[in-house]
Amino acid sequence: MSNQQQRSFFFNVDWLTVLLYLVLCAIGWFNIRAAVYAPGHSSLIDTSTNYGKQFIFICASLVVAIVILLLESRFIAALAPAFYVIVLLLLILVLIIGRNVGGNQAWINMGGGFRLQPSEFAKLATCLLLARYLSGTNIRVTEPKSFMMAAGIIGLPMLLILRQPDMGSTLVFCSLIFVLYREGLSPYFLVIAGLFIALFVMALLYNPLYIILTLVAITALVVYWGRRNRKLITTMVIGLGICIAFIFSVKFIYSKVLKQHQTERINILLGITTDLRGEGYNVNQSKIAIGSGKLWGKGYLHGTQTQYSFVPAPSTDFIFCTIGEEWGFVGSITVIGLFMFLILRVIYIAERQRSPFTRVYAYGVASVLFFHVVINIGMTIGIVPVIGIPLPFISYGGSSLLNFTILLFVLIKLDSNRMGII
Repeated sequence: MSNQQQRSFFFNVDWLTVLLYLVLCAIGWFNIRAAVYAPGHSSLIDTSTNYGKQFIFICASLVVAIVILLLESRFIAALAPAFYVIVLLLLILVLIIGRNVGGNQAWINMGGGFRLQPSEFAKLATCLLLARYLSGTNIRVTEPKSFMMAAGIIGLPMLLILRQPDMGSTLVFCSLIFVLYREGLSPYFLVIAGLFIALFVMALLYNPLYIILTLVAITALVVYWGRRNRKLITTMVIGLGICIAFIFSVKFIYSKVLKQHQTERINILLGITTDLRGEGYNVNQSKIAIGSGKLWGKGYLHGTQTQYSFVPAPSTDFIFCTIGEEWGFVGSITVIGLFMFLILRVIYIAERQRSPFTRVYAYGVASVLFFHVVINIGMTIGIVPVIGIPLPFISYGGSSLLNFTILLFVLIKLDSNRMGII
């Protein structure tokens, strides 16, 4: 390797993306401190506190990031299958010896107060293997065999994580449908997915008979307008039958498949029930905390809702409440803007690639980040059910921070070699 090639590591790194990462990590660290602040632990690096541990996690993640940037790009792609298998084994292992935290058997105790959450690294492993497969020769996601293989790569870790059970982490993998869409999957799949979500919600809110009559009327109109098109008529009739069957299955899914706390959270979200002292307590206190921040916030370390434990998990799943209360609307919009800028930057990086592997992987990174940001912030303001997933780079947690760091810096490394083909 020539000296110019060796030095290209420093010249081709997307430093803007690195800067966004560092800013978000810093925001996370300071707000974790604000969420759990106690006068007796005023030091910024107090390892007995969550923010002290997070500082260690950030330092460790930066070391890992530097190591990744020193690796050979081809080495990363070559290791994708092995890494995927290792993560699957860890997901099986956690079901056997894992520690149960918050009702999920998702952690492996590493000693010294540190725990490993394999489901976090499953997102990285799946993105890598999916990119490896879809970038292969003669692989077209529009073909049934290729689609089923890609679906299997995504679905296998989902099934294992669902056994923990961790519904939040399981749903994250659904975001990878956007990767398949970018690689040629018909947009009808997205439309169909949206239709079934809408039918599920409507079946909970309204009489199923009214919904079915509406669907029959719509189908009849479409069939009448396209009565000379037999393929359209057949498709509409079959689709109507599937929709009716799904509507009748909603009650079974709701009562037999979903757990009680999940159905209660959905009921509260949809306004079917009100339980401000039970399942609705978290979201209600979250909205109070964010609303109390008003335009400019109460000021750093002056949050009352979070520091006095009115808001549960203020340094992890509900850390956006801390931001909203202490930094107000302006601070909240700034953080959301930084995330949107990062995601758009990742998409921009994806589109400038010559390597199909890097492009597919980049879209996987963008999809995972987008899902985490939208769902985490959405649940704190009460527009999506509480499913318990971290806010990338900001929520407290070593596994989460390390996974998102590796996820992003693998992309940065692959992008630094964008003039080559992997």
